Amino acid sequence: MPPDPAPPIESPCIRVCMVDGRSGLCLGCYRTLGEIARWSAYTDAERARIMRGLPERRSRIAPDVLERFGR
Repeated sequence: MPPDPAPPIESPCIRVCMVDGRSGLCLGCYRTLGEIARWSAYTDAERARIMRGLPERRSRIAPDVLERFGR
């Protein structure tokens, strides 16, 4: 019997992939481009640390920008 596949990597991606020019954060998940690019290479602990900080990052994006994208 083949081994069980690895569990999927938790990701905050919601498929709204646009970067805010002022903050440098994705309007969907609030990660930086560097974090998005390296996401699968991070350890579980590194991903968890980033995930914990995402809610605070929302405040770095202008409210009118968030509103335009339904966020």
